[in-house]
Amino acid sequence: MDGAGERPMRSALIVDDHPLFCDALSMTLRAVAGIEAIATADRLEAAIAALDGGAAPDVVVLDLNLPDVTGLDGLIRLKACVGGVPVVVVSSLADNRVIGAALRAGAAGFVPKHSHREVFRAAFEAIRAGVTYVPDGFVPLADPAAPASQREAAIARLGLLTRQQAKILQLVCEGMLNKQIAYELTIAETTVKAHVTAIMRKLGVQSRTQAVLIARLASFSSLVPEG
Repeated sequence: MDGAGERPMRSALIVDDHPLFCDALSMTLRAVAGIEAIATADRLEAAIAALDGGAAPDVVVLDLNLPDVTGLDGLIRLKACVGGVPVVVVSSLADNRVIGAALRAGAAGFVPKHSHREVFRAAFEAIRAGVTYVPDGFVPLADPAAPASQREAAIARLGLLTRQQAKILQLVCEGMLNKQIAYELTIAETTVKAHVTAIMRKLGVQSRTQAVLIARLASFSSLVPEG
């Protein structure tokens, strides 16, 4: 039984392209969080397709390094898809900058990939209670009262996009014209134009090129520690 005020957490979707890790994490979630119904996806598009097909997990567990997505883009797009469902990042990239960026992009928690079971237990207990989980040793790099950096501001703006807008922005970043996007998404070109206008307004830009630059600015790649 879930306690009063706690999130239900009976099902999960794991998005990770390493089958052995998926199997191990599935066993861990069953053991420490009591999650029985667990589905997996090895790519972001496969996860989104599953959600489009009616999958309704209580929690999503996301690796940041996937074959079809670059860094925080995946987290931002997934958040747009699942609404209020918590997305927990489980990643081997546990640098303070990475953790902080993921949390600012809307992650409900961050667990270093090779943590012990008790860390996963603590993380999912916190998330079930509606508390954001951060790993021991995490130290925010900036004063919370300080103005946001350009990257942080970009991440926050991208988080305002709807699911459809995030998808359209991705296609814009791929160099598609409105007519091509309309064909790809089976919608009217005028609808695409309206979405692009809304995207630019939310991002605070005046052109498609500037919107692409905002998306690239929020990319996770430059946050990855060297070496």
